[in-house]
Amino acid sequence: MTQTVEKPKKLTNPRRAFVKRNGKKLLRAVADYQSRSSKVPDTPKIGNEYFDFLTRFVDEWETIRNEAQDVLQFRDQIPGFEDISPDQYRIAKDQQWKTFVLFGFGQRLEKNTQLAPRTAEILETVPNLQTAMFSILAPGYHIPAHTGVTKGILRCHLGLIIPKDHEKCRIRVDDTVTAWKPGEIFVFDDTFEHEVWNDTDEERVILLFDFDRPMNFGGRFMNKALMSAMKLTAFYQDPKKNLEDAEARLEAAIRQNDKNLESMSDPS
Repeated sequence: MTQTVEKPKKLTNPRRAFVKRNGKKLLRAVADYQSRSSKVPDTPKIGNEYFDFLTRFVDEWETIRNEAQDVLQFRDQIPGFEDISPDQYRIAKDQQWKTFVLFGFGQRLEKNTQLAPRTAEILETVPNLQTAMFSILAPGYHIPAHTGVTKGILRCHLGLIIPKDHEKCRIRVDDTVTAWKPGEIFVFDDTFEHEVWNDTDEERVILLFDFDRPMNFGGRFMNKALMSAMKLTAFYQDPKKNLEDAEARLEAAIRQNDKNLESMSDPS
């Protein structure tokens, strides 16, 4: 029996529904043009050889993993994806998919990146970086099949903390299934249907980041215009505000943790 997922009340606003419905139509209408403008293959997965900046991530993946481990000590303060982006309520629920965001919509989150400074430095070498996060998937969780919003952006995954039985922790993009491995990186087009399984009893942590698809001038111009328009909508404004709130909560938790450590070490 399929469980019905209740839509958050704020998402039932008629104006919001109108913008979302027609925005999707517009993005679908321009997808063919973006495909023709692409300088890399329009395939579900795209070879690493097209992106020379990926080498830095592979070379320093252990450093990135260590910074992710530092972040995980504040696991309880890391928001679920549904807390950051309420529109994702169908695929993220019950805090089973947590996201520690380092860059959001092209902007560096200064407080969060203080916990992962080297990771942030490497991310800044990515041309036209849009979003980057440590993606933390709970044991046994399944992210249902879904699609991204625009062909103008590509997605990258770098394996960091991967269950021992890694073949049971995997992603399907179109008809290609890939199991994450520590230190391995790949790029895909998330407008192709994709879903994720963690059929293990261990947590999975990856570095996930999005960047502009390499395109000719017309494609780049259209992508920039679309992204600028999206930033005027609630689909950008709500996550932006939620990210700011999550950063503030984490900062407060870190301060409290530091105070607790100081009091424990105080001999008086």
